[in-house]
Amino acid sequence: MKIRIVCAGKIKEKWLNDGIAEYVKRLSKYAKVEFVEVPDSPDSLPVAKALEQEGKLMLSKISDSDHVWVLDLHGKLLTSEELSDKLMTGLEKGGSTLTVVIGGSNGLFEELTKRANERICLGKITLTHQMTRLVILEQLYRGFKIAGNEKYHK
Repeated sequence: MKIRIVCAGKIKEKWLNDGIAEYVKRLSKYAKVEFVEVPDSPDSLPVAKALEQEGKLMLSKISDSDHVWVLDLHGKLLTSEELSDKLMTGLEKGGSTLTVVIGGSNGLFEELTKRANERICLGKITLTHQMTRLVILEQLYRGFKIAGNEKYHK
């Protein structure tokens, strides 16, 4: 099984990279995690242009057969159990690969949300797009634990 995370920019903070590495390690029991990073658009660009630029690059990394989740403030709020169910279904539909898209600091290009099989909201709070990587990895790990009826802290 494989989880592909398509996202904008690179993470520079050591503590965040360390947390991401920890959850990639934990997830390795269940799936291979691959990050596909596209460059952040410069802040000097108008928002619409930045969204389009990042979005088109992200779309180029997604194949027609991919089962795609976009993480979207306007998506569906899920419990961890519901996310676990969607994870297992997504892996089945995606031929054992699930592609998760995390937009940049300006959000998501409209064409990405149209392409998505699922629009998922991680909560009503705003997270940086870098921190979202860590949060989704933790939830995917939790989802595998739930699906396997394995113990995980509450």
